[in-house]
Amino acid sequence: MNGAGPPGSLEPSKLKGGNTMRKFLLALTLLCVAASTGALAHSGTDQEQQACTHDVQRFCRKLMDQGDFTILACLKENRPKLSTACRGVLVSHGQ
Repeated sequence: MNGAGPPGSLEPSKLKGGNTMRKFLLALTLLCVAASTGALAHSGTDQEQQACTHDVQRFCRKLMDQGDFTILACLKENRPKLSTACRGVLVSHGQ
């Protein structure tokens, strides 16, 4: 027996990937809220979130459980390697 669940069940590794993406989207939304001045209702658009998803997965995946500002710091540290779109999101939010 290989320890896997019944056919069609989700493996923990698949669940973790989904949780990682949800954490990233939440982090980016909170980043946008924190960066906005006085507009607490402001959040990152779907396009802004999509612009940085690949970069977060590529450069900051190991840090996903360490909080929103850790992810932001990671993106800033890797700024030269980020996609043009993700760099644009950071700049547009004063980062």
